[in-house]
Amino acid sequence: MSEGAVLHLKGRVLVGPDDVRDELWVVGGRVTFDRPAMARDATTVTGWALPGLVDAHCHVGLDAHGPVDNATSEKQALTDRDAGALLIRDAGSPSDTRWIDDREDLPRIIRAGRHIARTKRYTRNYAHEIEPEDLVAYVAQEARRGDGWVKLVGDWIDRSTGDLGTCWPRGAVEAAIAEAHRLGARVTAHCFAEDSLAPLVEAGIDCIEHATGLTEDTIPLFAERGVAIVPTLVNIATFPRLAAGGEGKFPRWADHMRRLHARRYDTVRAAYDAGVPVFAGTDAGGALAHGLVADEVAELTKAGLPAVAALSATTWGARDWLGRPGLTEGAPADLVVYGSDPREDVRVLAAPLRVVLRGQVVG
Repeated sequence: MSEGAVLHLKGRVLVGPDDVRDELWVVGGRVTFDRPAMARDATTVTGWALPGLVDAHCHVGLDAHGPVDNATSEKQALTDRDAGALLIRDAGSPSDTRWIDDREDLPRIIRAGRHIARTKRYTRNYAHEIEPEDLVAYVAQEARRGDGWVKLVGDWIDRSTGDLGTCWPRGAVEAAIAEAHRLGARVTAHCFAEDSLAPLVEAGIDCIEHATGLTEDTIPLFAERGVAIVPTLVNIATFPRLAAGGEGKFPRWADHMRRLHARRYDTVRAAYDAGVPVFAGTDAGGALAHGLVADEVAELTKAGLPAVAALSATTWGARDWLGRPGLTEGAPADLVVYGSDPREDVRVLAAPLRVVLRGQVVG
């Protein structure tokens, strides 16, 4: 499609879970529900349309070894785009990917800056590795560099105990989160284990990644404070393999990881049932491939989320949470078209018929 071309989408447009329209138009790269004057010259696409999917935990510019070059970052972003993920919350990357913002054919990215971790308590080459006395300064730095988010590593294996352990003292976290909020940024944290959760929530954190350590004691706290979780279930599926690889050196940690994995679905369903906001994220870009957003939504339904709730976790609800529009009048035309109703079977997300980004058919 040329820049001035008109696109006419016919079928069922899922503006919201209960707001279904028969058609929409794309004029000048934006959504309208009013028939334009040049309608006769429009290109017509038929199917079931959703707002562009959201991968709320993704890492463009990162692989298992650390930062990657721009060509690799481009391939990662294109893979996500072709899977329908048109909005990415990049949950920590050491690479400068600002150049992607100038590419009309690549997804929109909301960056959390670079991970902030305790010294020697995270994957090598990923994070700023610092001590608690420097946490406020680094959070302020990444709040200014990011797009309204900062990413902490809340827990990691502690070699002195041979198990997962909390990384930050309570006072340092409270001061750091307060500084991020003062600068207009929200804070999220990588957390696998149980003990790191309550102190972070009580310190004012906005979101927890993975959240496998949630229990009946901490779930009500999350619900009361409105703290969101991004479970990354496609990543949690790797826990048994990780445990097997580290069992010889850290048997306590390996056993803990297996137990967290075994109850992963129950954990997510209990959080959802309690009213904790749940969003879809893949954790692609470390050890995981990109383009897995449909798999993550399917995993959320396996955990017991209703199909519409799982869809909202990657569409309407996720976009609202991140402050980005969906399929509303005048909004940028970022949408994905499917052959059948995704509310009936979310697995259709794995087979998009058309991907429309900024009003252009790109896939």
